[in-house]
Amino acid sequence: MDTEWANSGADGRIRCWWPGDAADYRSYHDEEWGRPCVEDLRLFEKICLEGFQSGLSWLTILRKRENFRAAFADFNFAEVAAFDDDEVERLLGDAGIVRHRKKIESTINNARRAIEMVDECGSLAAYFWSFEPDPAETLEVEGSSPMPSKTPTSGRLAKDLRARGWSFVGPTTAYAFMQAMGLVNDHVDGCEWGPICAELRKNMTIPSV
Repeated sequence: MDTEWANSGADGRIRCWWPGDAADYRSYHDEEWGRPCVEDLRLFEKICLEGFQSGLSWLTILRKRENFRAAFADFNFAEVAAFDDDEVERLLGDAGIVRHRKKIESTINNARRAIEMVDECGSLAAYFWSFEPDPAETLEVEGSSPMPSKTPTSGRLAKDLRARGWSFVGPTTAYAFMQAMGLVNDHVDGCEWGPICAELRKNMTIPSV
């Protein structure tokens, strides 16, 4: 990646271009994005929120995240899996989240599939990190962005999730999830947080299936 995509912020620190000057977006970039995560609830939260993002911006979802957490039991998938039709109607009436019936129903479905995955693999972390790509994977960048929108590995992850009954998990959604959860380190060259995330990954033990 070219260093032209790294910008100096008002605080004098060099970070990726995409957070711009929005304070909450910068905090997300600095404190979360790309940091390796092995917490099952956060992994489940992110894959679901990426599904809600479809057709919207991540900043829109980020600014509603606390509302989503309150609405979906902090994304405790054991609890969300028990949601029934009454819960769906409650969520459709919640102006603090994205009121999209299929995305709401997808989250409940995916919670049930997550329980099955834990039974099979031991944890969501063990499953998702088994898709950490080879650093030498060939990537195709489209348009002017320095990052791909999907990769061969994100395609395989999405295909496997769909085969397991998950929904709203296409290759682009899967890659955004991989970027955010640290399965790939897509901080651009020159961004101060790239080496931070690399060091965290180096010192992290991947859960085994």
